[in-house]
Order: sequence, then structure tokens, then C-alpha cells
Amino acid sequence: MRFQVSTLFKVLGVGAFLLIFSLALQAGPASDGGDLFKQKCSMCHGVDGKGYSALKTPDFTDPNVQASLTDKEIVEVIKNGKKGTAMPAFGDKLSDEQIQSLVTYIRSLKQK
Repeated sequence: MRFQVSTLFKVLGVGAFLLIFSLALQAGPASDGGDLFKQKCSMCHGVDGKGYSALKTPDFTDPNVQASLTDKEIVEVIKNGKKGTAMPAFGDKLSDEQIQSLVTYIRSLKQK
């Protein structure tokens, strides 16, 4: 009987771990703009948003770059990608809310 009880607790413990782990994996992608930027954008645009000259990605901290882009243009590029560049479309991967949070985050990178 003692063997059965300890085995039962082990099985329940493993089951609880697997349940919690699977729920964590099923959680949707982050909707916070900073987290999304790190997950989806930083490999090409840099963690700090300064971009990489070798990749010809914009420096989002540059006030001139910020002034040259409207929010609508940023949304369009995120949704549809940018032809002739490595920028992919994210319209089928991110919700409108997530895209808007990215725009807000990108705007927050502007240096004064």
C-alpha cells in the first residue's frame, strides 16, 4: 500500500507539472510592446531600436527617422512587410492590438 501511495503522489506531481507547463506554453504572445519588440523585432532592429547599418534597418531612436514615419506607415509596414527589404509581414501573426502596442513602443524610443 505504501508503494502505491508514493507512486500516486509522484504521478500527481508530474501531472501537475505538465499541466502548468502546457498552460504556460499555450499563453498567447506578449501584448506588451517592449516584450513584442524584443521577441519579434530586435534581431533586425536591435534591442535598443537603433537598427543595424549592415541590414539597413532604421534607427528608431533618431528623431529624424521618427519624424519621417507616420503611425499609419509603421502599422502598414508591420502588417504587410516592406518590399525589397528583409522586413516580413506580421499581419497574420500579430493582432491589431499587438501591432498598435509595437507602434507605441517604437514611438517611445525617440531620443529628445
